[in-house]
Amino acid sequence: MKSLICMALGGVVAITSAQASQPQAVPHTVAVQAVAALPMATGSAATFTGTVHISTPFQAAPPGRAGGATVTFEAQARTAWHTHPLGQTLIVTAGLGLVQQEGQPAQLIHPGDVVTIPANVRHWHGAGPAGSMTHIAVAEKLDGNAVTWRSKVTDQEYQAVLTGTGLALAVPGAMPAGAVERTVKGPRAGANARSVSDTLSAKQLAIPLIASFMAIGDMARLNAALNQGLDSGMSVSEAKEILVQLYAYTGFPKSLNALGELLKVVEARKQRGIHDAPGLEPSRAVAVGSELLAIGKANQTEISGGPVQGPVFDFAPVINQYLQSHLFGDIFGRDNLDWQSRELATLGALAAVPGVEAQLRSHVRAGMRVGLSAAQLRQMAQSFSNYGIDEAASRVNDALTQVLAATSKG
Repeated sequence: MKSLICMALGGVVAITSAQASQPQAVPHTVAVQAVAALPMATGSAATFTGTVHISTPFQAAPPGRAGGATVTFEAQARTAWHTHPLGQTLIVTAGLGLVQQEGQPAQLIHPGDVVTIPANVRHWHGAGPAGSMTHIAVAEKLDGNAVTWRSKVTDQEYQAVLTGTGLALAVPGAMPAGAVERTVKGPRAGANARSVSDTLSAKQLAIPLIASFMAIGDMARLNAALNQGLDSGMSVSEAKEILVQLYAYTGFPKSLNALGELLKVVEARKQRGIHDAPGLEPSRAVAVGSELLAIGKANQTEISGGPVQGPVFDFAPVINQYLQSHLFGDIFGRDNLDWQSRELATLGALAAVPGVEAQLRSHVRAGMRVGLSAAQLRQMAQSFSNYGIDEAASRVNDALTQVLAATSKG
């Protein structure tokens, strides 16, 4: 266990005294180690806080000195403070993470980021507050030593980092002083009744991220966002429902690709021993014919704040028929995902795409009608910034500013 952890963070491989006393033969052929044959371990409580999984350990053949492993930190898990005599390199492969050098502000790290840690610099790294983070760690040892462990990162230190990076509100159940909690009723008795606050839950925060990465076709970050959503309590059914709904906004190809990625995520989590809640199917069959059109029209009117009409619909009335019967009837009529979640998904997809600002403003208004607050929408925009999708954040903030200005004018 200890040798595996050392490999993960310092590139150390345990060498028995018998091996050390004999010259090592240098291999001259390319070797492939099958992942199924490689050991896995859990990070020691002495050097980690929270749940940490260590896998795919590796060590360069002599004269090479580099070694390491793949390390997965569950939500809020992190290393202790530590140093490396020859430095360390981290390559983030999934999730949102944090790295902090002593005396410096913490930095957010995202999939694809490469973190270079100089020799003998005291630091720590780990996952964000709402989902797991995985990185590959590579380092070399000097005179038989690759890592020197220091004190553990306290909960107070970690919370201070979350506040400083704007991630504090992503912690489930974290409601700042003065936050307002209220109950919002949906159009169907009980189907969309829910208690909400002026902050989004961790599960709600994952929804627009999933939608945005799906819309731009970023499979690596979609994978991380899906893991974040499932880690925060999203059921498999809810995740599927989000990706199915979004075909109406992003097209069938992206919806199918995203569903394929979700399948990979669920299967990979099962391999890690994580069995996510399957969730619920709709409680009733979808209506058909005139009944479906009537339900869809009622849902559209409720969400839009009035009958939907205008020159485009006069010019091509069939598009509104499709909106009413299919989008607001077939899709929004399914009661296994509440309307707030559906609007968060729609907002995430539209925010990621340039040129649909008018539709984004329309859905900002719709989101507020189904119970999302301006503070929650600002929080969603901040989440986009935290994940490096600044254009989406800017579009949401601009749309919200315009909607609020128009509302204040009556």
